Amino acid sequence: MKSPLEELIESLRCLPGIGPKSAQRMAYHLLQHDHAGASRLAAALNRSIEKLRHCGKCNSFTEEEICGLCRSSSRDHSVLCVVEMPQDLLMMEQAQCYSGLYFVLMGRISPLDGIGPREIHLDRFLKRARDGVVKEVILATNFTVEGEATAHYIGELLKESDIRISRIARGVPVGGELEHVDSGTLAQAVFERRQV
Repeated sequence: MKSPLEELIESLRCLPGIGPKSAQRMAYHLLQHDHAGASRLAAALNRSIEKLRHCGKCNSFTEEEICGLCRSSSRDHSVLCVVEMPQDLLMMEQAQCYSGLYFVLMGRISPLDGIGPREIHLDRFLKRARDGVVKEVILATNFTVEGEATAHYIGELLKESDIRISRIARGVPVGGELEHVDSGTLAQAVFERRQV
């Protein structure tokens, strides 16, 4: 049976980019210097797990059935931007270059990792895209091999529809991920998107 300290260190390792040494440093910091922070972290994690769910329309995280962005009457409901992760949606919003709606895949097609169309909710995306309201789909997946494959796959799925399909421009560096791109570059990429 593991000690509480070993369990804490192992639990912290589930975070991306956190190896054994980093997890150990974090655990000791919380225990030695920040009991209040550790309690806040534990409470916030518990509340998030209990209250957050996927939005019924965009698939991002929300406390309600449909998130505030999807309910907003000030957004353009005829344009749907497809992003890989919620942090990509946040970057798009921070760039203030887009006023339509979103669909968050929660990943990208990656056969080597066992991630196919089903795992990234493409069935839900297609239902949303074909709802009769959407006139354009903007593919804003990352410019990685997997992101490009995902964008191509979605483009092929929608090819026969009356929906305009566009891809954000390559103002975003090849191999770059949206969450790490500056707002100006991202805004330029959206403005210069091209039809697929």
